[in-house]
Amino acid sequence: MNSLQEASRIYKAFKRGGPSFGAWQLLPGTNHSRAIARSGVDWICVDGEHGNIDDGQMHEAVAAIAATGVSPIVRIAANEAWMVKRALDAGAHGIVVPLIYTVDDAKRLVKSAKFPPEGHRGFGSPFSPQTFTNESLTYYLQNANSSLQTIVQIETASALEHVQEIAALPGVDCLLIGPFDLGNNIGRPILEDGMHNDLKKAIEKIKDAAHAEGKKVGIYCTSGEQSKEYADSGFDMISIAADLLAIQAHFSQTLAVARGGAKEGVKKGPGYDGR
Repeated sequence: MNSLQEASRIYKAFKRGGPSFGAWQLLPGTNHSRAIARSGVDWICVDGEHGNIDDGQMHEAVAAIAATGVSPIVRIAANEAWMVKRALDAGAHGIVVPLIYTVDDAKRLVKSAKFPPEGHRGFGSPFSPQTFTNESLTYYLQNANSSLQTIVQIETASALEHVQEIAALPGVDCLLIGPFDLGNNIGRPILEDGMHNDLKKAIEKIKDAAHAEGKKVGIYCTSGEQSKEYADSGFDMISIAADLLAIQAHFSQTLAVARGGAKEGVKKGPGYDGR
């Protein structure tokens, strides 16, 4: 492995095999980033799509996470080349890209994420090497294409239809399932009584497509129990919790106990247990 790969916890986890556990950061702040990183996760996804995190805060979070030895991943807001560039130039070890609809969308993403000749990513950010082991810019240029993770969200009906073709694309490293958006897009939203069988089948289809092409598959979970279920069923990249929801759940649970209630009585939200 080159030194970028050695410094990338998510790269090494994917290479090793077995489940890689991470967390979702929606709230800004480097102390917040470090607190999540100290939990022992392999990676943290800094959410630039739905999170309360702007470009400057994303840069700071990426650096803070990497300094703890955890891999910073950035979810950009859309499949736009300039957004891919900003996340990777900040030093992200990988990107998560939502709202992929077609095979061409995925091809365009890969081009945005790779330096020439494989793509058209611009070169010159001094921040990128600093989240690995502070290699020279030329060393980063020579090794980034083979070291950074391009993670495609499969959350639309059309992406699900073409998932095998998307998984087969060179430069796509992992398919990440967003169960809530995927459920909505196929007309099977996650409700209080859990997941519809059609959504469960769609999730299995995505996993099978990724593994058939030698790629990794990930999923966004909302509890330890659900995370273990997907880890046991062969998922490679598992988000165990999102910071905002975890904080709310912990305070609600603690308050319920303080008032004499039972932990089991805490409302966790639709689809929380992944049924």
